[in-house]
Amino acid sequence: MGETTGIRTAGSEPAPALPLAERRRAALRLEIARTAVRLFSAQGVTGTTGEQIARAVGVSSRTLWRHFPTKESCVRPLLTAGLDAATEQLRDWPAESTLLDHLTDRCRRGTLPAVDPAVLDLIRMTADEPALRAVWLQAHDDALPVIAGLIAVRAGLPPDRLRVKVHANMVNGALRIAAEDFAARCAEGAEASPDALAACLHTALQAVTDGLPY
Repeated sequence: MGETTGIRTAGSEPAPALPLAERRRAALRLEIARTAVRLFSAQGVTGTTGEQIARAVGVSSRTLWRHFPTKESCVRPLLTAGLDAATEQLRDWPAESTLLDHLTDRCRRGTLPAVDPAVLDLIRMTADEPALRAVWLQAHDDALPVIAGLIAVRAGLPPDRLRVKVHANMVNGALRIAAEDFAARCAEGAEASPDALAACLHTALQAVTDGLPY
């Protein structure tokens, strides 16, 4: 997650494309993440080694450890992809739209990443694997300054203001819980579609905007 410089306006220039080396690095990290999830699902986190992940990807163990400090952290690119995309939508949040309407509309329009079965499997695993849970929670913790910065711009307040920090945590928590709830429902046979994800996200954000009823 990078530090924000403000919400984009309609005339803002799109971000420049990443250099080829950066794109290759990101592609390799994503391949490692997908391979790690596949092995974790098949033989458990404890039963999987970093060396096995590297061998399955076709890279050296040294290369794997250059990208990730632990075998569990190998999954981080998959966990952050949806969160980064949701946060990116906040940069295009129009003044005439509420956050609730904006994010759920973007989800329904398909501007968020498509539902990925591997990510759903991974999110479900974070419920029972403490090390994976730590990676998941850290990804959301790292997103907080970005979300707070974007909300601060919208509110016209400093990002370190208590009100802004509380709102950022509420939005961040809603995104996390919506993803966890959606993954759990899909495991029980619910439809894994963009519309179903949008409905789940809408419900979570609605709880935020409604506030505490007690």
